[in-house]
Amino acid sequence: MVEREDIVEVDEALISQCILEESLEFLRDIITTDLVIVGAGPSGLTASIYASRAGLKTVLIERRLSFGGGMGGGAMHLPTLVIEEPATEILDDIGCRYKRRGEGVATVDSSELMIRLANAAIDAGVRFLHGVTVDDIVFREDGPRVAGVAIEWTASQMASLHTDPLFLKTSAVLDATGHDAEIVSVASRKVPELNILPVGEKSASSSSSERQVVEKTGRVAPGLYCAGMAVSEVHGLPRMGPIFGAMLLSGRKAARIIIRDLRGE
Repeated sequence: MVEREDIVEVDEALISQCILEESLEFLRDIITTDLVIVGAGPSGLTASIYASRAGLKTVLIERRLSFGGGMGGGAMHLPTLVIEEPATEILDDIGCRYKRRGEGVATVDSSELMIRLANAAIDAGVRFLHGVTVDDIVFREDGPRVAGVAIEWTASQMASLHTDPLFLKTSAVLDATGHDAEIVSVASRKVPELNILPVGEKSASSSSSERQVVEKTGRVAPGLYCAGMAVSEVHGLPRMGPIFGAMLLSGRKAARIIIRDLRGE
């Protein structure tokens, strides 16, 4: 095959037209969705895969311009993550290679895990919004129940520009924002009668926290769920440090609970 070097000339107006038309079509399509996941870290990505595979129209919103959350930083910015059983089932599911390092313990390259999770999510049909922050939660009085989210460009917030948000209508929201549990924190302020004020993380205890994060993953209010490190923040669990099995298992469990709730099973 002969490789061409004569690059096609593209008019600037056509570039803008393509971007605007496709992007507006994308935004119009996600205005109403089944599930909004906030945070593209390990638990959020994992939840998005299983929710979308089950047929839920899933949108994943990430305030940064990247996938992976804290996985890329790992432990002291080193490229190896620790995963324990049975989370290797998820690694097998997404085709991520790992090394056995003892009974029930494995290691994985952080970059590969981020890429494999993101690729599996895209293959499952998850729609992504990067550089976007969920600024508020919409509640309806019957419950009260989550009915949507308000979104803004992260850059606008960083620049302290007053910008009114856009709204997305959804049946469920999953807080996968990590240590700050940002979405549950907003909900606790806006609707205090929910009684879901985050307690805050406790001192590190890896084994205890890994188990408890998975156990307590689930619904915190009608239509509102949390997974991953947000669970630790909400329920006052110990932090676990650079081990990520619970993050994956928590995301999968959250997806299964949301699927069951939305289907009325």
